[in-house]
Amino acid sequence: MYFRKYTTYRDAENEIRILNAVAGSDLAGVVFTMMPQSTELVERVNRLVPVVVIGDRNTSLNVDTVEMNNYSAGAIIAHYMIGLGHKHIAYISTTLNEANSARVRRLEGVRDTYRDECPEGSVIVRSREVTPKEERDNISIEHAVGFELTRKCLGERRITAFVAVNDMVAYGVLDAIRAEGRRVPEDYSVCGFDNIFPSQFLPVGLTTVEHYIADKGRNAFEILHSKMSGESSDRNITRVEFKHHLIVRDSTAAPRGEEKTG
Repeated sequence: MYFRKYTTYRDAENEIRILNAVAGSDLAGVVFTMMPQSTELVERVNRLVPVVVIGDRNTSLNVDTVEMNNYSAGAIIAHYMIGLGHKHIAYISTTLNEANSARVRRLEGVRDTYRDECPEGSVIVRSREVTPKEERDNISIEHAVGFELTRKCLGERRITAFVAVNDMVAYGVLDAIRAEGRRVPEDYSVCGFDNIFPSQFLPVGLTTVEHYIADKGRNAFEILHSKMSGESSDRNITRVEFKHHLIVRDSTAAPRGEEKTG
């Protein structure tokens, strides 16, 4: 058994080109590690080659999926931040659009929870579009975006916390705060998503959402292998949803000048 890795960098044309190449190749199966943009083409390819998609919950996609509810992940962070007493937060993100549905759903979860549980509060959204070329050419682009957007927010005194769209962006947030001579969590709290391996080793451990990246990959391969080997029927669609949970570390606390509540 051998593997081929294709990276689309969220470029729709590149995705179509790769899918067409896969359909005419000798590959026995495909794992998508993000929600595809060309859903109809993915479904057509799935009739020829088994496909499993790892991504945001989406019951309209008629292929096997390993999912997470990113809306709920955003809501759990917002609920936690409100419980600490943070009324005004900034949401820091790379590109927010349909091609990045997980990022948008996380934001929607944060916003809706603040609207319902903290109507006097606010969620200030700061994002920057990252082109596929930028992503290909700069492996540190997410950190750079987090750093750049956070520095622009530090002059807004009412902000007491930052929610980053993922841990890599959160590292940029942390570095921007330190570069301005501020402290985490004494001056600002910071949350991320993903719980990637380094997040537990930072000088200030990062509060983040665990959604079992490695386990989802393993599960997706098991589903794919079962289809490839004929152990499961091509007529059935398997949907697996991984439950996330919040991991609280040292990057979050009550807002400056307030006692922790809850």
